[in-house]
Amino acid sequence: MAETSDTRTPAQIEADIRARREVLAETLDEIGVRVHPKTIVGDAKAKVVANVDHTLGKAYVQANRVVSEVKAQFVDEEGAPRLERVVPVALLVVGVVGLLAVGRRRRER
Repeated sequence: MAETSDTRTPAQIEADIRARREVLAETLDEIGVRVHPKTIVGDAKAKVVANVDHTLGKAYVQANRVVSEVKAQFVDEEGAPRLERVVPVALLVVGVVGLLAVGRRRRER
């Protein structure tokens, strides 16, 4: 194909035309696949799934970070409970549950 038209034979020209037709046919087939509705829908679904996976991954990392921070408030570096923080929270929970129980009994009467 790099040769000039003056030096090519008719057979070479025909071979070049055949080769270009094959390349063109492949290109048109590729375009046909790319613009096919199923391909477009499949690509859109893949993008949505990738975005959802990315969002869920970020949410998981953030939730894990929050859980770790809360855990660090109640457990020291060695894994032992921090009683100075656990006991007040436990008392608060017991108090709230007690108030809810008393309130429920009053409503039942």
